[in-house]
Amino acid sequence: MVVMNKNMGVVDRVYRVIVAVLVALFGYLEIIAGVFSIILMVLAAIFIITSIIGYCPVYSLFKVNTCKTKE
Repeated sequence: MVVMNKNMGVVDRVYRVIVAVLVALFGYLEIIAGVFSIILMVLAAIFIITSIIGYCPVYSLFKVNTCKTKE
């Protein structure tokens, strides 16, 4: 069974949401367009999802943890 412990801190999650919103805004205003826009929109969606659940699989690969936990 795979356990997904939170590995993203609040600041990290807020930055990801801000970046995702900016990318969506740039796409909506057609500042970025084409295939590059689609790729960035997919990344923005991933940023939103990981921010909501507080877990980033890439962080797990590199054993990064920005979440402050009480021990």
